[in-house]
Amino acid sequence: MIYNYNRLWKLLIDRKLTKTELKDMAGVSTNIIAKMGKNEPISMESLAKITTALQCGVDDIVEISTRG
Repeated sequence: MIYNYNRLWKLLIDRKLTKTELKDMAGVSTNIIAKMGKNEPISMESLAKITTALQCGVDDIVEISTRG
């Protein structure tokens, strides 16, 4: 699986938020933000916290595709 969080980073720019502000709003760790920065998978619990904080859907922040 390939994870791409470019939608999240664009959303943060559009809303004039920093990654640190997102971390604090969503109550996730710095490690979670770092994993997303490397396009690595994170838990559904963390995704739920982020989507709740930003009041958006999972499709608004991550694109998941299969290799090939």
